Amino acid sequence: MSASPYSTTDLSFPAFIRQHALHRNLLLGAIAGAIVQLMLFKWIYPFADYFSDSYNYIESASYDMSVNIWPVGYARVLQGFHLFTRSDTAVVASQYFFIVLTGLYFFFTLLYFYRPAKPVLYTLYIFLFFNPLMLYLSNYITSDPVFLALSLLWFTQLLWMLNRPALFRLLTHGVLLAIAFTVRYNAMYYPLVTAAILLLSRYPVWAKLAGIGLPVCLIYLFINFTSQQNYKHTGARQFSVFSGWQLANNALYMYPYITVDATAIPPGCEAFDRQVRQYFETAPEEYKKVTPVDGAFYIKYPSAPLKSYLVQNAQAHKIEDGLRQWGSVAPVFAAYGTWLIKSHPVSYFRYFILQNARVYILPPLEKLEVYNMNSSEVWSPAKEWFEYKSNEVKAAVSPTFQGRLLFFFPTLFLILNVVFAGALVYFVVKKGWQKAERSFNLLLLASGFLWLVNMGFSILASPIVFRYQVFPMIVCLAVGGMLLAFLDKHEKIFEGN
Repeated sequence: MSASPYSTTDLSFPAFIRQHALHRNLLLGAIAGAIVQLMLFKWIYPFADYFSDSYNYIESASYDMSVNIWPVGYARVLQGFHLFTRSDTAVVASQYFFIVLTGLYFFFTLLYFYRPAKPVLYTLYIFLFFNPLMLYLSNYITSDPVFLALSLLWFTQLLWMLNRPALFRLLTHGVLLAIAFTVRYNAMYYPLVTAAILLLSRYPVWAKLAGIGLPVCLIYLFINFTSQQNYKHTGARQFSVFSGWQLANNALYMYPYITVDATAIPPGCEAFDRQVRQYFETAPEEYKKVTPVDGAFYIKYPSAPLKSYLVQNAQAHKIEDGLRQWGSVAPVFAAYGTWLIKSHPVSYFRYFILQNARVYILPPLEKLEVYNMNSSEVWSPAKEWFEYKSNEVKAAVSPTFQGRLLFFFPTLFLILNVVFAGALVYFVVKKGWQKAERSFNLLLLASGFLWLVNMGFSILASPIVFRYQVFPMIVCLAVGGMLLAFLDKHEKIFEGN
């Protein structure tokens, strides 16, 4: 790490940016570049991008729903915009600049506390502020861009709490974590990272406990409220309607390779088990032995047991409401999936966890491959919400252009993960912490623990697609680059070990 023209102890954070010509230029360049890029991008893509999740969020916003299949936090964002404008461009632009502003906060925080070498500095700068990926993410009507920005903000706040502990940051950090959780449930492991980092911080013990407890309490209140609302709407007390579906989907990947004891079916799951057996007895071979590489196949494929049982259950009980349809069968799926997993843990590890680890290493672009699901029209809810003149949407390029432009990002994610993990192991083996400053060691601990927990959560509990991994990718790029620079600087010392 190179020396900074200023010591961070001499200047406040705003002054650090304002009083250095390079920092001012970097700030102005990022903002000016963002404006120009967004104008060009919206000329190419005058309409926002949509996929199935988009319509779920619009439905939640339109009917002011307190619960739905996906968290309602992003729906509240859409409602907020609707108070002032019906423009989808306003939503997209705000999402993009939210990423840019939180990216600037993250970027200058690293400069302020860690003084990264110039190659790392400029590489990160280009990735954050001159990257088409951020524009494509921001163009979606979905929680992805908002959650990315909130995650960057959360991690940056962690760095401030490590380097400049202050009580007000504990409060803002707790509220921020709770907000992130309402936007996407992937944030459920963030409090674990926060707890680990706070225990290493210089806060007094009571403040550490308060900082750990506040987000947990706020998230618990949200979980309890959501569970009550789900019970009210679906008749089942459950926090996430989708979790039951996910459990059953994950368990069914191993179904063709196991022998299921028909006499031990969990109570209430008999009808669903008959659907499962019928499917695997009659489905074509290519639809039986699918893997997590094929995505959430058993959730998406209409003829798979989950959707078939949903339709059967809805018809039998005359359920017309979409959320109630999904929610009423979710407990059955959760019980059945849990039973299969507990009964066949080795097969589950082999046919789901190991296969899902392959997906994590090279996550698919998925929705990012094509604009608007390769359709020239949007569904009516989007037309009505944004007051389009018609259902038709268009772009100045082919719908598949973005897939060709972004194709290398999953491979880049793989490379960054390998480099980051390898450099971190080398740093530990060579006892690099003995030569590094305490603040740098804590940065490595924070980012390393985040990397490890994110990988575990993704493989064990979450659908894996590339857009979910952009935030950890940024952390790997930034901290991994700084670590490589540190190792290069101290190479001769390490050789002596």
